[in-house]
Amino acid sequence: MTPAEVRLEPMRAVDLDEILAIEEDLFGAERWTAGMFRSELDSGHHYLVARDGAGRVAGYGGLAVLPGEEAWVNNLAVRRDAQRRGVGRELLTALLAEAKRRDAPRVLLEVAADNLAAQRLYAGFGFAPLSVRRGYYQPSNTDALVMVRAE
Repeated sequence: MTPAEVRLEPMRAVDLDEILAIEEDLFGAERWTAGMFRSELDSGHHYLVARDGAGRVAGYGGLAVLPGEEAWVNNLAVRRDAQRRGVGRELLTALLAEAKRRDAPRVLLEVAADNLAAQRLYAGFGFAPLSVRRGYYQPSNTDALVMVRAE
């Protein structure tokens, strides 16, 4: 799959079954629930899905924005068999464009301290470490690295 084969669309409730399967596979006990995603969608946050050539959800990402202040990338995940094919880059590019469109001068995110691949992706987009949240991810007690990107 190449970025040209990825189609970005607004996330809808009908996408949740596929999204929850990806969450379970990638995050296990620390996965988001359907209720958490519904709450994000109901709050009007900007959520996208990336569809592969077969129309399946290859990845998804979400952004919460406080215009004029900051935005948070709340989710960014790519189905295991679609990783390292540009899907995450496409999603992150779209989320950052939305943050800029909504006048958010800085974008923040949290990433597991042991997820070096994701940290490299974010660093490639200009994100830098800001702080560490000890034991943030539960039940594994994994630290979260807070990263920031300023316009």
